[in-house]
Amino acid sequence: MHQPVLLQETIENLITDTHGKYVDCTLGGGGHLALLLAGLAADATVIAIDKDADTLKNTRLRLSACNVILVESDFRYLNKLLGDLGISRVDGIVLDLGVSSFQLDDSERGFSFHKDARLDMRMNRGQKLTAWEIINRWGEEEITRILYDYGEESYARRISKAIVKYRSQGEINTTLELTEIIQTAVPARYRREKHPARKSFQALRIAVNEELEALREVLPQAVTALKAGGRLCVISFHSLEDRIVKKFLQDQSRQCTCPPDFPVCICGCRPPLKLVHRKPILPTEEEIAANPRARSAKLRVAERI
Repeated sequence: MHQPVLLQETIENLITDTHGKYVDCTLGGGGHLALLLAGLAADATVIAIDKDADTLKNTRLRLSACNVILVESDFRYLNKLLGDLGISRVDGIVLDLGVSSFQLDDSERGFSFHKDARLDMRMNRGQKLTAWEIINRWGEEEITRILYDYGEESYARRISKAIVKYRSQGEINTTLELTEIIQTAVPARYRREKHPARKSFQALRIAVNEELEALREVLPQAVTALKAGGRLCVISFHSLEDRIVKKFLQDQSRQCTCPPDFPVCICGCRPPLKLVHRKPILPTEEEIAANPRARSAKLRVAERI
């Protein structure tokens, strides 16, 4: 069952003009889109983007609103997509990062370490790179780098060595095969904590879908696309995403770039954004109890000056 995270908080911060134009960069199950539409006037417009054709198909079947434009694409091409639609500025943009509940719960997609499926993890099934390709074809050093950089996995080298050793006898084809390899590669005490495959699967998913690269590309485009007074709302689920978002918003809202020992400001800096909240908005205890996937979520909000 799809449960959008920080739903009410996101829409309350996003809407500044009920007759405006908005972009949902990560349509997913359409939870944020549904509440957004409920808060907008009939003449408002929402552009909803997702690179998963299956997600768009399912949402289109359930959606009857005529003021929604569904776009199958990667949000990293935001400015081009808006340009193709003849839209120069919008009133709000929302990014709900990571894998959607629909993708995670669909065992055939290979995102879950609890369900057996072919190693895939593509959000866009049209792309060539899969988790199978990385696990079976990439070198040990590159796999180590992915696990460490994208999963912050302490045992990245041990896991990559185990993968390379195992595949020397034959291909690693399924999620549960990979899970078993990871479990045998890490110490017993590590297996007693959180699931030992959790970080590795996160790392592979991020690598397959180039999630962090896409995030770095879309953030400056979002600033360009916003009208004065328009809002950018970003929901992240792990520290890698949140660090990128936090640093970007801080940099774009910094009032002065002069060295701290300068007696007066001479830079004349005019930041494009201001932070609506200095700290991220976190889910309530009630939301976490109802939806455990919300426990690591953070919502950051900025406004175009």
